[in-house]
Amino acid sequence: MSCRNASHAGSWYTENGSELSRQLDLWLSKADLTHGPARAIIAPHAGYSYCGACAAFAYRQVSPVVVKRIFILGPSHHVRLGGCALSSLDKYQTPLYDLTIDKQIYAELEATRQFKWMDIPTDEDEHSIEMHLPYIAKVMEEYKTAFTIIPILVGSLTPEKEASYGAILAPYLADPQNLVVISSDFCHWGSRFRYTWRDQSRGRIHQSIEWLDKQGMDIIEKMDPISFTEYLNKYNNTICGRHPIGVLLQAIAKLRSQSNAPQMSLKFLKYAQSSECFTMQDSSVSYASASLVFE
Repeated sequence: MSCRNASHAGSWYTENGSELSRQLDLWLSKADLTHGPARAIIAPHAGYSYCGACAAFAYRQVSPVVVKRIFILGPSHHVRLGGCALSSLDKYQTPLYDLTIDKQIYAELEATRQFKWMDIPTDEDEHSIEMHLPYIAKVMEEYKTAFTIIPILVGSLTPEKEASYGAILAPYLADPQNLVVISSDFCHWGSRFRYTWRDQSRGRIHQSIEWLDKQGMDIIEKMDPISFTEYLNKYNNTICGRHPIGVLLQAIAKLRSQSNAPQMSLKFLKYAQSSECFTMQDSSVSYASASLVFE
């Protein structure tokens, strides 16, 4: 069995399993179950010292007793990719326990001929999927042998491609035994990110960033993929998981277009910034956690 190493353990989060378990328990205990059971969540993928507390608000909404398969859509940070790619490995390692990839779902996705395969260096260099694995392992720990994962690396998709991947994934989103995890941070602000948009009328820089992020979050809550694309084109907000979010919104739109469409509600439950920006020399990354519930 080939296994992906937890390559960011020991730097982005602790490699000590018992310490990691304690940290995750603490963060989860401080988040309330207010919008569950989640069918999909949006949560950040930065180092846990920055975003671990925020991510807990998404993972707190997960009901482990119903979940059998967990799709993880993470943006590609290092490799140019025009579509989506699957892992060539069998298991993903975490300091808690190893997670098993669902080869049956992978075969179904491969049969669409819309997916490429990641090589192992690409797989292990990327953090956007890995940073969700300890949280998944934690919330599912009482059912650790009863679920599988479906990691999907998402490239720079056109709106048309977001719609086609959304249509492929919509039937999986409709299944209550599935959970879809969307990996995304929000605004990366500062000269080091080559993004310094601000609206003076919104107050200090960190308030302007929050206003900008909240505009996008409001559109996501309305589950409107076309408006989300327009928002990104207007402001160029540096939401690194824009394409995984776009795929989710398109999957929701596909389900909503059907005659027996279920009622759905998507809510953001937590927003945070790595630090508050006051001057043009400052920089920050924003984090937001959301949960999608089928009524």
